[in-house]
Amino acid sequence: MILLDAYALVAFLAGERAAAEVGGLLRGGEVAIPAPNLAETLDVLQRVRGHSRNAIDGALEPLLATVLRVIPAGESEARLTATLRVKHYDKKTSPLSLADCFLLAIAKEASASIATSDPPLAAAARMEDVALNALPDSRGRRP
Repeated sequence: MILLDAYALVAFLAGERAAAEVGGLLRGGEVAIPAPNLAETLDVLQRVRGHSRNAIDGALEPLLATVLRVIPAGESEARLTATLRVKHYDKKTSPLSLADCFLLAIAKEASASIATSDPPLAAAARMEDVALNALPDSRGRRP
C-alpha cells in the first residue's frame, strides 16, 4: 500500500509537477490517504490556494469512490504519532506537521510506503525505515 501525504494529493488535484507521478500511483495499485492528511489537503486547496469547495469535491469525489481509500486514525495511531513527533519535530530543522506524523505512524503500522516531496517527512521516513516514493516539489527537486 502507498500512502499519500497532503502535498501529493494537492499536486495531483492542482495539476502541479508531481501530478503525473501521483496519477501513476493512483492507477497502479492500492493507494490511501490518512484522514488527517485529507483534511490538510482540503485546507491547503481552500485556504492557501483559493479553490472552491465545490471544485475540490468535484475532483476528489471520483477518486474517493474508485482508487483512493481514506484511512481513519485511531488511538494506537494517535499514540505513535505523538511519539514520532516528539522524536523528529524541530521548529527550524524538521517542521513536521501533525498530519505528516499521522501518515508516518500509519505507514509504520501497516508496513506501507509513503509518497511525498516534503524533505522533513522524507528524512523522518528514512530514519524510521519507512519506504519512500520521493516526488518532485514545485521546483523539480526530490527529497
